[in-house]
Amino acid sequence: MTGSSVSHEGTVMGATGAAFQPELIELMKSVLDDATAMLPEAKRTSATKAEIASHILASAAKGERNPETLKTSALLAIVECTHYSHDISPERRAV
Repeated sequence: MTGSSVSHEGTVMGATGAAFQPELIELMKSVLDDATAMLPEAKRTSATKAEIASHILASAAKGERNPETLKTSALLAIVECTHYSHDISPERRAV
């Protein structure tokens, strides 16, 4: 691959971003499925799943390979992002 370098095991960084090895893709897919299954059914939306996937991809691109760590950090990130919504007024947040 021209203009690319291996940054972490299973991840190749190129001009347009990361390329993941098939084994790592399967691991990330499994982590995404496990993380999604932990959510209440009402929260299992495509938007939430995409947000979780984004966090898993970012962590994997930095070299994380532990499935539990990938799942926990992704779930914590979406909880922190949704804990306070910018769509809710400060008065309603206090309820």
